[in-house]
Amino acid sequence: MSEITLPIVDIAPFLSGSSEDKIRVARSFGNAFETVGFAVIVGHGVPEELLTETYDVMTRFFDEPLETKLSYSPPEKTKGRGYLPMGIESVAKTLSGETPPDLCEALVFAAPHHEDELDRKHNFYPTNPSGLTDLVSHYTGEMVRLNADLMRLSALALDLPEDYFDSMYADPALTLRFVNYPDQEDEPLPGQLRYGEHHDYGAITILRQDAAPGGLQVRDFDGIWKEARVVPRSFVINVGDLLSRWTNDRWRSTLHRVSNPSRKLTGSTRRLSMVAFTGPSADTLVTAIQTCVAPENPAKYEPVNAGDYIMAKIRASHEIGT
Repeated sequence: MSEITLPIVDIAPFLSGSSEDKIRVARSFGNAFETVGFAVIVGHGVPEELLTETYDVMTRFFDEPLETKLSYSPPEKTKGRGYLPMGIESVAKTLSGETPPDLCEALVFAAPHHEDELDRKHNFYPTNPSGLTDLVSHYTGEMVRLNADLMRLSALALDLPEDYFDSMYADPALTLRFVNYPDQEDEPLPGQLRYGEHHDYGAITILRQDAAPGGLQVRDFDGIWKEARVVPRSFVINVGDLLSRWTNDRWRSTLHRVSNPSRKLTGSTRRLSMVAFTGPSADTLVTAIQTCVAPENPAKYEPVNAGDYIMAKIRASHEIGT
């Protein structure tokens, strides 16, 4: 399997530089989304200590016995929050119909930015390991901040005023998903992956990945799957279907997946990813941005309600065996 080096964009000059710096960074950011649909950002300002501590506490959570983890699962059938065991989700089903379940487990927090320290009742916060709740809270704040920065950067990249998206992100959509990909002791089923091939559903996805084998793969425009090289101290950012519609396909929602590690490897191949799925306020009407249409390139899609669109995709990915 060959590698792909995703475009690397240092956003520090956008966060603290001159107007000229901002435009330069925006051009690089927009070019990455137009040509690949992915960008690797550095200079993002999220404290490395927070990232390391959050990664470590989530690793310890997934080391807990299954019975303990299941006590943090939601009672309802929808799987938008809490602990999600292996065997209940097949994300590739949104594209290709019935597929084997993905080989991962997750701890999911839906709209954690809506909760305050005195009323954390919507999500499931494990009491063990200690410190997990506070770290999720701090991580949430950083993801809200980074998402707002990236949308302002996106506006400039799309030849719009920097504050163009601000009103549409006054109450942003945010889901945090901490995903554990265990060592694979048994041979996967035919067509079964750690996370099946898919497009993300929302606007932008913010991914912190580790360097364990069996990671992110991106399908290039020739239909060839390539491993995405891991860049230290970075986030991988990619365009979701909603943002692709919003930009009239100027920005690409690229097919990707999480591969199985080689069966020839020895030692641990366990992997843990920290993902933030983001989008505009649920009541936003997503229609083609004016800088992305022209007489020779009219709008390709009907307007959609952002919240309804995302929920339809999520429901489809969890309908295992139906």
